[in-house]
Amino acid sequence: MTTPTPPSAFPDVEALVVDVLEADPALSTALVRVDAPDGFDGRAAAVLVNRRGGAWIGELHVDQPLIELEVYGPTKEAAHTLANAARRALLAAAGNRYGRNQITEVEEQDGPRWLPDYLYSAANRYVSVLKVFLNVY
Repeated sequence: MTTPTPPSAFPDVEALVVDVLEADPALSTALVRVDAPDGFDGRAAAVLVNRRGGAWIGELHVDQPLIELEVYGPTKEAAHTLANAARRALLAAAGNRYGRNQITEVEEQDGPRWLPDYLYSAANRYVSVLKVFLNVY
């Protein structure tokens, strides 16, 4: 059996996850982005979205990226609340179509867990990793 060639360009899953999170009312007061903005010091309510690997499953035409959510808040409690809201919003995306792609499943891999941030020393940060199963059309 021949494994189908992966597409020459995968969908921008980071942008897709940002859109999913921005649409959730529980995250309306947070900055949701791929990169921290200039002047960010880790104390504002924010969710940073990053692809951290994953795998292409050729026979199924499925991309399985690992998505890391770095969640910040003005207090540890606020960051924890926001981390749970971001986690819930991404888990709820399973079964939905976004443009030409469909998230069929979202599986938690790690977190949310408290993780000190060495870049922003005053930060209150929780990190979680979720695997997103994305049909690529």
